Amino acid sequence: GMQPCLQALLSLYKLFCPELVTITLPGKTKTYFKNSEGPWKAAINAIRQRNQGGSPLTQAVFLGTSQPLSRKRKWNSQLVIPASSTSNLEDCRGRNSDLYSVNETLPVEQLRTFPQLLQNIHRLEFPSQMGSVLTNPLLLHYMNCVKDESIHLRLYYWMGQMLQEECTWCVVDNTDEKAFKSFLENIYNAECFLQEGFAACEEFLYKTLPLWDGSCCRSEILKLVTWIPLSSFSEIKPYLYDPLAQLFFTSSLYFKCSVLESLKELLQNWLNCNVMHLDPELNS
Repeated sequence: GMQPCLQALLSLYKLFCPELVTITLPGKTKTYFKNSEGPWKAAINAIRQRNQGGSPLTQAVFLGTSQPLSRKRKWNSQLVIPASSTSNLEDCRGRNSDLYSVNETLPVEQLRTFPQLLQNIHRLEFPSQMGSVLTNPLLLHYMNCVKDESIHLRLYYWMGQMLQEECTWCVVDNTDEKAFKSFLENIYNAECFLQEGFAACEEFLYKTLPLWDGSCCRSEILKLVTWIPLSSFSEIKPYLYDPLAQLFFTSSLYFKCSVLESLKELLQNWLNCNVMHLDPELNS
């Protein structure tokens, strides 16, 4: 029967292969399939606007956002640990001296050594700006030791927003490639320190690799690829291998070698991660 979903499928066939559909379809059909060329068309329009210097419109291509993102909030390139939220701590101590003698919090900017971290890890107050975590080994140690889901969620949300707003090939008026490279390098160094990839970074790669030209921030992007978490080939193929394959077969020999080196390191990281979870009784 002429169900709406079947009509939508037939109309899609008639659009691309009209000789296959001989019946007459109604003019108005509910849209069941999104246009797969949408992101590409948006990316091409963004490049045209940037090259022609025409409309100053900011257009975010990925993450399915139609509204331009606010670029007022810039990440701190120095990533200095800010003052914690205990600005009124001294006043509180006077009124609650007995309470703070037991549960006094320690602002993270006072940390200097690893033994100091171990002694105060139970009363540490995390910074209000998550960007300072990326370049601070003591705070990365803290993330490894304390399995606090709220910290990981805060870092995931902050990193996802920053990657979306600072991506130089997805936002029209963002041409500061040097700053974005520095940001990606800091993320990669933090992943190497933790020996695991960030979920926000993985999501960013999957959504932007189909729009990537293989040139912008090449070294940093391929480094981030090496820390994609372990998953099945069927899950990772359409998001990682297919976009890279399109660039691989049309790029220089240097780019091909860079991709192969990146995938080799990805395999090594997967093996190292898998070995830690193997049953010690297994011989294979």
